[in-house]
Amino acid sequence: MATSTSTAASTRAALVFGGCGALGRAVIAAFTAANWKITSVDFRPNDQAAHNVVLSPGLDLEATGRLVESEVTAALGPAEKFDAVLNVAGGWAGGNFHADDLYKNTTLMLSQSLNTSVIAARLAALHLSGSGGLLAVVGAAAAAGPTPSMVAYGAAKAAVHHIIRTAADVPASGLPTSATVVGLLPVTLDTPANRSFNPGVDYSSWTPLDAITQKLLAWAEKKES
Repeated sequence: MATSTSTAASTRAALVFGGCGALGRAVIAAFTAANWKITSVDFRPNDQAAHNVVLSPGLDLEATGRLVESEVTAALGPAEKFDAVLNVAGGWAGGNFHADDLYKNTTLMLSQSLNTSVIAARLAALHLSGSGGLLAVVGAAAAAGPTPSMVAYGAAKAAVHHIIRTAADVPASGLPTSATVVGLLPVTLDTPANRSFNPGVDYSSWTPLDAITQKLLAWAEKKES
């Protein structure tokens, strides 16, 4: 379902997939402070967003994608487009091919990372501004190579990297010719969840969320290329 809250008028609009995760909340806070109107897509609403598309658990890609498309179309004005579509959704699961939960974790990782990226790219094709809109998707540096200790995560993120490269082949990918497509491949994001998975390690080399949000904002506002 979609819910709406009032915000100050803004000439710039962004969709944030994963708007209630640690990174999603940080992104929405930064963009809202810069006077962007935000549509958040997640399993819970984000109270800073102008519109919320609240997902239903247990749906497959087809059902989730159609639900999001319908709700986003209804939330947008007749001639409104997004200046940025940002997929910051994801998750993590460890385990090699011997792990008993391999199938479950692979299904979950594909749902959280690949499916959301497919939907985000589809929304960019349908609703991204033709005046240099931005599609940004978060991948993972680890998935550039083998990931034997986290097979499901690596497979999902490697597939995300393929989506990013393919979406960037405009206009053949279906995105506007003027679209900018970027992929972010952090090593480890400094989030409470990641710290809980890695107690007692040196966090100084991890990527602060603010570094990601400010980079996304600079790209979306065309202050960096």
